[in-house]
Amino acid sequence: SDFAEFLDMFDKFGYLIDFGKNLKTLDETLKTDNCMIKGCQAHVWLISELRDGKIIFQADANADYAKGLIAMMIYVLSGHTPDEIINAPLNFIETIGFKSMLSMKRAGGLESMIKQMKLDAKVHKSIA
Repeated sequence: SDFAEFLDMFDKFGYLIDFGKNLKTLDETLKTDNCMIKGCQAHVWLISELRDGKIIFQADANADYAKGLIAMMIYVLSGHTPDEIINAPLNFIETIGFKSMLSMKRAGGLESMIKQMKLDAKVHKSIA
């Protein structure tokens, strides 16, 4: 719904970039190869933790658009149970127009972010 007020795709993209600017920066010691999401054109690091049955995500990226995308996904998925994350349909991405707005490489990066977040949820579910 946050993106619904923007009719122009450039305004939506600008909002996405601003969204990423609000993402808390990860400490440099946490930016390891093990935390880097494979398949992203930019460097994107993701950390997840299970707290009180809910997964809390933290991330950072070295490119504004990637930081905006991962911030958006954290906003949507963080604070939910592993099952909720695993089963989340995430059809809002198409609804807000990002499928058509993103280049193939950026769309692939977003897909890699989503896959990693769902994989983390599966891992947390299996060890909980």
